Amino acid sequence: MANRAILVGVNRYRIPGADLKGCINDVTNVRDILLKHYGFNVREIRALTDERATKKNIVDRLRWLMKDVKPGDRLLFHFSGHGSQIRDREGDELKDRMDEILCPHDMDWDGTYIVDDELRDIFAPLPKGANLEILLDCCHSGTGTREAAAITALPAEQAFQPRFLPPPADIQLREEDDLEERKILRGENPVKHVLFAGCRDNQTSADASIGGNFNGAFTYYFCKHIRDAGGALSRAALLTRVRASLKFNGFSQVPQLECPRAERKKGVLD
Repeated sequence: MANRAILVGVNRYRIPGADLKGCINDVTNVRDILLKHYGFNVREIRALTDERATKKNIVDRLRWLMKDVKPGDRLLFHFSGHGSQIRDREGDELKDRMDEILCPHDMDWDGTYIVDDELRDIFAPLPKGANLEILLDCCHSGTGTREAAAITALPAEQAFQPRFLPPPADIQLREEDDLEERKILRGENPVKHVLFAGCRDNQTSADASIGGNFNGAFTYYFCKHIRDAGGALSRAALLTRVRASLKFNGFSQVPQLECPRAERKKGVLD
């Protein structure tokens, strides 16, 4: 059995005004729970942050993640940074005609982004019996609505920043649709991986000040509840606790879990 993890956190972007604050803390947080609660060692975890988290480097590391995967292997991909949407050009997004994208450090609107179709292609060879866990703490919403609540004593404009990059006017050609659920990494075939997403498809994931430090709100509570339970928590129970903590602390985002029904009763990376 092999363990492999790719952790990506992007605070600094080439696009002016797009910088975030909590993504590097997310990477160190997830790395810590992998080492302490899931039996990973340092050599099995590869991290990309800020200037190193380019599209090429992320895709290269994902191909390493999937290389020669065998039944019983445990794989994890974590991304903290901006997400966005572009017009679907493949004809496979029948509901809203938009592709979800992850935004690397060298993000531009001329193709330097990672489309959900690319991720599906990379993860498609996952064999039966191998476990691929995906954690996305970013936004795939077209609304870009800012969180309205505040946390601790900070003003909302200091405490929250949405992890969403709105496309420029010449690209933002979408029709406004009410989205029921996220589509990223979903194709016509049954889902083989496990996806934890920081929010619904029509929400933002918050980059938030929690206890004086910036974190992704979803990743912070995800890791907190794993630590509190010593790693012994089903995915469904973990989702319930993370949702409750976010709601209690004034966040409107509602994390999502996508996986085969039987996998909800198992623990993370089981």
